[in-house]
Amino acid sequence: MSQARLSVVIPCYNEEKTLDSIVERVLAADRCGLGLEIVIVDDGSKDRSVAVMRDLAARHAEIVVVEHGINQGKGAALRSGFARARGDIVLVQDADLEYSPIDYPKLLKPFLDGRADVVFGSRFKGGEETRVLYFWHSVANRVLTLASNMFTDLNLTDMETCYKAFRREVIQRIRLVENRFGIEPEITAKIARLTPRPRVYEVGISYSGRTYEEGKKIGWRDGFRALYCILRYNLAR
Repeated sequence: MSQARLSVVIPCYNEEKTLDSIVERVLAADRCGLGLEIVIVDDGSKDRSVAVMRDLAARHAEIVVVEHGINQGKGAALRSGFARARGDIVLVQDADLEYSPIDYPKLLKPFLDGRADVVFGSRFKGGEETRVLYFWHSVANRVLTLASNMFTDLNLTDMETCYKAFRREVIQRIRLVENRFGIEPEITAKIARLTPRPRVYEVGISYSGRTYEEGKKIGWRDGFRALYCILRYNLAR
C-alpha cells in the first residue's frame, strides 16, 4: 500500500481551544508517505469551533469540513465522517489532545505491511506514556472490553479506545446507528460479525486523558449505554 491515502476523521463538539492544535499535529504526523485527507465534522458546537474549522480549511487544502446544524453525538459525527472519507485507510482522531498523532506510524504499519484490515490503539497494552487519572474509569473500560470480547471472541485490551483505523471498504460496509459513545461497542461488534472476518490488530499508544474540568465529556450513563450496546449489537440477528 505504498500509494495509500489516509483519511483522518475528527468529530468535534465545543473544542475551540484544542482544534487548531490537533489539526496541526495531524498535518505534521504524516511520516508514512501517505496522501492525507482530514475530515472535520462539527457536531453543532456552541463555541467558536466552526469558525476555527473553517479557518483551518481555508489554510489547508487537505481539510474537508462537515457541519451538523444541531448536536447529535459522537456516533452521528463519525457516521458523517466515514461517509465522506475517500482515503484507503480511515482513522478516527478526537478533537481534544488526549490522543497523540505521533502514534500514527504504529497504527498504520500493520496496514502498510499488508497484514491488517482494522487496527485498535490500546491505552492498556503497556510500554507507552499514559497520564494517571480516574481509577474507576479504567475499571469500567476493562469491564466493558471484557464483556465485548466475550461476545465477539476478540482478545482486545481496549475496546473503548478512540484510535480505531480501518480499510475504507471495511468501515463503509457497516451500517452504524448509535449517536453517542455507544458507537465504540457497536463498531467492534459489527466488525467481528463481518464475513469473512477482517484481520484485526492492536498496538500500544500513549494517552494524555483530560479531567472533567478540562472538558472530558463521557460519563457513567455512557458506560451503561455501552453495556446495552454490547448486548444489542452482538445478540441481534
